[in-house]
Amino acid sequence: MRVLKRSVQALCVASYFPFGVVGRSARASGSTNYHLHSSSLTSSKLHRSLSSTASSRNASLLAFAPTTTSLISHKAWSKQKGFNNNNNMTSRSSSTTTTTDVHDVQQTKNRVALLQLPVTSDKSKNIQTAKDYIQKAYESGAQLCVLPEIWNSPYATSAFPEYAEQLPKVGDSLSSSVDDDDDDDDDDNNWGKSSIMLMEMAKSTNMYIVGGSIPERCNEKIYNTCLIINPSGTIVGKHRKVHLFDINVPGGIQFKESETLTGGEGATYFDVLPEEGGEKDDEASGLGRIGVGICYDIRFPEYALLLTQMHQCKILIYPGAFNLTTGPAHWELLQRARAVDGQCYVITASPARMPPPENETTSSKYPHYSAWGHSTIISPWGEVVATCDEKPNLVVADLDMDKVEEMRMAIPTMGQKRNDLYRLVEGDK
Repeated sequence: MRVLKRSVQALCVASYFPFGVVGRSARASGSTNYHLHSSSLTSSKLHRSLSSTASSRNASLLAFAPTTTSLISHKAWSKQKGFNNNNNMTSRSSSTTTTTDVHDVQQTKNRVALLQLPVTSDKSKNIQTAKDYIQKAYESGAQLCVLPEIWNSPYATSAFPEYAEQLPKVGDSLSSSVDDDDDDDDDDNNWGKSSIMLMEMAKSTNMYIVGGSIPERCNEKIYNTCLIINPSGTIVGKHRKVHLFDINVPGGIQFKESETLTGGEGATYFDVLPEEGGEKDDEASGLGRIGVGICYDIRFPEYALLLTQMHQCKILIYPGAFNLTTGPAHWELLQRARAVDGQCYVITASPARMPPPENETTSSKYPHYSAWGHSTIISPWGEVVATCDEKPNLVVADLDMDKVEEMRMAIPTMGQKRNDLYRLVEGDK
């Protein structure tokens, strides 16, 4: 079967393993070991190498598969960018971190980067790590980057109040904080270091940043909140996790976010314009409208359908931190389900999995949480087009947005709804 058209060119730069995983499921990627001696691998070679385990699935999906795949080892890439190879992507110290001028790197249209970064109990270190990863995303030519859920804090309900920050509102920018210095009616001057860093980096790198999530303090409540910042450093979206992670899996995991957090009250989406000053309706030349949820939100198809069908989103982004019980079973499954339901791209970014402390003297005062990792991009066809393992990684892919319309025209489920039997209605909030 011939490859009809290029779908996605994907690049996965890993800090622990010298290969990229492209067009493969998270389950299967661990069973295949690549040793690359060049920076490119044609799709024919890739498909041959995977044929023993994936031929049946790939046979009917070639129209949505990449025709070429460019891979580069982390060692070579780090050396090129001036980073030390110390088994992590944060080896550059804060004293040596610099931000390249926005004109030094050519951004690639519709290129996105997922930042699977390690999280510690040291908030300042986490902020510096996130800053380094954003810089790496910029150096990869990304137009948009996505951070993981709860990247500045341990993932523990007892930690959220300590690490929570006051966050800016939609429409705020760094300049508005200065302008509001004498405004006693608002506390914009007290924005936390995490949000300020995201706004500064978005502006200095000329990228859209989907800021994962951090604990937000507002009116004596704590929220799990994602900020979306445009290349001007302005907040263009703010999503408070709608569905709180309250589960009790016998023999697995028990977690109750509602012990500390308050759920959000709205659907969130934003527009990525083809270029600064472009028209919103010119989505064909850009990423278009993007919907945002956080982790547990992905389990609710109604929310995803609200974003894709009522708000015309072509991409859904879910920063998440699935665990070792739900991750192997549902992480990829839910992403593929939402992609097929909405006939859209689905993008997830997870924290890297960190080993538990070896002894009590080095343990944090908060319970250890093991994230599943495997940050992933799913195509509108429901195929995994870029992913990684559980270790610190940067996953980069170029999205072919024509595939969204091709899928919606080929299988036009959005126009075949039986509104006489059922109907999607947006809530009052």
